[in-house]
Amino acid sequence: MSNKRRVVITGIGMLTPLGHDTESSWQAIRRGEVGIAELTHVQEEELDIALAAELKDFKVTEYIEGRSARRMDEVTQYGLIAAREAFRQSGLQAGEFDSNRAGVIFSTGIGGINTFEREKQAGIEKGYNRVSPFFIPLTIANMTAGTVAQDLGLHGLSTAVITACAASTNGLGEAFHKIRDGYLDIVVAGGAEAAITPMGVGGFSAMRALSKSTDPKRASIPFDAERDGFVIGEGAGALILEDYDHAKKRGAEILGEILGYGSTSDAYHMTAPDPEGTQAARCLQLAVEDAGIRPENIGYINAHGTSTELNDISETNAIRKVFGDHADQMKVSSTKSMTGHLLGASGVVEAAFCVLGLKEQWVPPTMGLKKPDPDCDLDYVANAGEDFSYDYALKNSLGFGGHNACIVLKRYLAD
Repeated sequence: MSNKRRVVITGIGMLTPLGHDTESSWQAIRRGEVGIAELTHVQEEELDIALAAELKDFKVTEYIEGRSARRMDEVTQYGLIAAREAFRQSGLQAGEFDSNRAGVIFSTGIGGINTFEREKQAGIEKGYNRVSPFFIPLTIANMTAGTVAQDLGLHGLSTAVITACAASTNGLGEAFHKIRDGYLDIVVAGGAEAAITPMGVGGFSAMRALSKSTDPKRASIPFDAERDGFVIGEGAGALILEDYDHAKKRGAEILGEILGYGSTSDAYHMTAPDPEGTQAARCLQLAVEDAGIRPENIGYINAHGTSTELNDISETNAIRKVFGDHADQMKVSSTKSMTGHLLGASGVVEAAFCVLGLKEQWVPPTMGLKKPDPDCDLDYVANAGEDFSYDYALKNSLGFGGHNACIVLKRYLAD
């Protein structure tokens, strides 16, 4: 086991409903801002969903040249923007590292649904022999990974993990293992989602998964007794994971460290979590064991915390199973109360919040938590972030299909 390599984080990028980069998004989290507002991307009168967490004042041509942008679905545009920011922060320069040992794992839950809907309509109106030749490339879920690899000139593994809302957490975990086990030196690990479309909103609404609240401050309210569903969001996040020795040799700023990864399957139901949280708990346990630490070392959990009735109780049960009495000493919060649910991108964005929180010794709040659910009885850091001394955090994600994924992150202190 001693030959396993340390894996550190040297770059962060994000594009969220709270800001168009890491700094603006994080400062909004620090202020407890809520990025939820009136749904504008969808104009369907029959939908009874009023709110979404959309990107604000976003113009893709400010980040990507127009012709190139037109050859990408929104999901790929968002992912590329986040990846470029993370790569810039890392200080990596082409020609100064072995591109054959640098890869991309860029995940999504849904993929290019905007293109799919546009081209479906074009087929209806013009005939299906008139759809764009870019229809397939823009729609497939692996295209963001391929685009990022091409843009940054990375020739190692390039792939996507597709596990619904656990996708980018699974992607981070797989990237972590690829570096730890010596297959790669660098991985751009990210996730992107752009599913605020008529079918995206309509589909989740038909499942009764979305909040019907008209109050942005009382819509995404994880662990609250009055929660009634999640608020759909959009955006992307990316982390540069790197072998510790590789990062030190080139003088990179190290932002944090990944220590462990766990992944399990409920094998219970298509969309509902196991109410007992048995496999979700085992996932937490596996991540802690993989990190080589004890459960009581974890100071903070960034919960999946979707604001749905079943998820929040099941996740609370899983945390109690693993952490026992220590669960009452930890901080647990859901930043989805501010960002909305970024679906397949949520895990990596929330992992980035963990890295920044560890660095600043602060934990984000769960905003909007006014009436605690008696079945959700942990310290959810209600309505205001807190200064807190801790060295280890855990990011937890759950996805339709029964997918569970967890990663353990460590505060980095210079050697």
